Amino acid sequence: MADADLDVVIRHLAKQQNKGLMAAAKTRRDRYLGLAAKAKNPETRERYKQTAKLTMLQGAAAAKRLQISADNAADSYARSMRIAAEAPPVKKPPPPKKPTPAKKSVKKKKA
Repeated sequence: MADADLDVVIRHLAKQQNKGLMAAAKTRRDRYLGLAAKAKNPETRERYKQTAKLTMLQGAAAAKRLQISADNAADSYARSMRIAAEAPPVKKPPPPKKPTPAKKSVKKKKA
């Protein structure tokens, strides 16, 4: 990825973070489903199942927000680079010339 543009790198990192976030949400969901399976009464079982469902919904929503944010950042970077490439090059002003001091005419005295 050394030669890749930064917008591609941004999208790639966001995809990795998205996968990690969804894996964590699935792990948490599985934990709650396991607790639901071990629950003795139906109210507790239903509460754990509902918590597992909400965990996945919240995880998916967070992953979606993360992806949208990364896409916006990548698009913004790509747009700014495209605009910078199309802009005419800036000409440097010539360096200011130092004024040369006027030579004083020195008259020689005749002896």
